[in-house]
Amino acid sequence: MLSFQDIIGHEQIKEHFQKAIENHKVSHAYILTGEAGMGRKSLANAFALTLLCEKGGREPCMECHACKQVLSGNHPDLIYVTHEKTGSIGVDDIREQINDTIMVRPYSSYYKIYIVDEAEKMTQQAQNALLKTIEEPPSYAIIILLTTNQDAFLPTILSRCVQLKLKPLRDFVVKSYLEGHLNVPEADAEVYAAFARGNLGKAISLASSEDFKHMRTEMLHLLKHLKESDISELLDYIRKLKEDNLDIHDCLDFMQLWYRDILLYKVTKDMNLLVFKDEYPIINEISKNSAYEGLEQILEAIDKARARLDANVNMELATELMLLVMKEN
Repeated sequence: MLSFQDIIGHEQIKEHFQKAIENHKVSHAYILTGEAGMGRKSLANAFALTLLCEKGGREPCMECHACKQVLSGNHPDLIYVTHEKTGSIGVDDIREQINDTIMVRPYSSYYKIYIVDEAEKMTQQAQNALLKTIEEPPSYAIIILLTTNQDAFLPTILSRCVQLKLKPLRDFVVKSYLEGHLNVPEADAEVYAAFARGNLGKAISLASSEDFKHMRTEMLHLLKHLKESDISELLDYIRKLKEDNLDIHDCLDFMQLWYRDILLYKVTKDMNLLVFKDEYPIINEISKNSAYEGLEQILEAIDKARARLDANVNMELATELMLLVMKEN
């Protein structure tokens, strides 16, 4: 478990929490929204740890009895609301784990904190049950809802909570973390950071993913040999990717990064701006032999393929149409 100073980025949210603690203006209910891997749990845990710390500062001391209890997962006043992994969070989960216990005063600290992960899974009845508690909470109670999708909440819940949205980190922040903490080589860190789009957790998991390394190798081979391959060879290749269980959406994201690099290099002639710096010779060559209009058509074709797949169009048909545009341009 991390303190605020150990969490990379999200300065505004950290500052919001620390000011609330300093000024004794902590709200009773918070919603932390962000995609998986962005650090919602880390922020909620750092907030809880700091609130329960006996020193009462902007950062948890990590030394006092309360901090040690939180760090070992045994603090009686920090409750993680659990539910069946696959299903929704039902009204009974909320009643039994929050409503029935919230009136019991904290055991050892000033606050009693409930953290609800995957809170978007709450049924409407569960949200209504929680609403009663959020509307008239005891003075010591704090409820933190963690979600990837706050649109799943009732407007009445949203209006009663302080809403904090996690923003993606800058690519260079993610890249330097991968290089500094995980010893990832610079060229690889560049690709993982660009691919993760500001999500540090995603970048860390990509760096250790054999599937991603395999996909990267296969996609580079496909993209470098696109011109001289005929369409049936390309389709065989796409089928092979499918058989290898590679995520087709990841493949499309990868292609998009590749053609963005080519377009960017064509415009700027600056290799320092490239994600795929180690592929500079071939990117230089393709950019010379491609027209602006053609590259834009390719990027559009990738977007169209993604939209078709989302609309459940047959994968081979969607990718064939895209590959035809790529070959023509």
